[in-house]
Amino acid sequence: MKKFSLAIMAFVAFTSSSIAQTKDSIQIIPIDKSPADIVYYPARAAFERDITKSPIARVIYSRPQKNGREIFGKLQDYGTVWRTGANESTEVKFYKDVKIGNKVITAGEYSLFTIPNKDKWTVILNSVNDKWGAYFYDKSKDVIRIDVPVKTPANPIEVFTILFKDDNSSGAKMVMGWDNCYVELPIKFQN
Repeated sequence: MKKFSLAIMAFVAFTSSSIAQTKDSIQIIPIDKSPADIVYYPARAAFERDITKSPIARVIYSRPQKNGREIFGKLQDYGTVWRTGANESTEVKFYKDVKIGNKVITAGEYSLFTIPNKDKWTVILNSVNDKWGAYFYDKSKDVIRIDVPVKTPANPIEVFTILFKDDNSSGAKMVMGWDNCYVELPIKFQN
């Protein structure tokens, strides 16, 4: 009987600890095929090292991969609005007023869309945020549309990338590239 009681107590203890582990366990979600990324201008390290500096621009976007596919003209049709990345529409935040083309863009958050073509992309900043893809894109909410020429990289770009590069002392270029092309959007900083 004593052995039986010990066996029951061991079973109850084992079952209780299993329930506790199940109750407190977490579900691990697989890595997204198009992981999210954030890029700042100036680079985040610049304003982390120097508290007198602050960001001027930030882009939050998802990075789809080429995976042997032909991207523009096949996966993404020419002449159609693209979310400029994957998953949710890409978000651009300006921490101060900037100038794109001849238009002053006030500090704030915008969705970034593009219309890729063989020789140029139309870059669009739109006032509607927090939408999935380009499914809810509303042209009437565009803040600016500007055409930029397509350039060819030395090597194909495997993972869609957005980055900033210095233009001169008064601005930067937002570079967007994937597969066999990239574009540069000139941004001037307002004082």
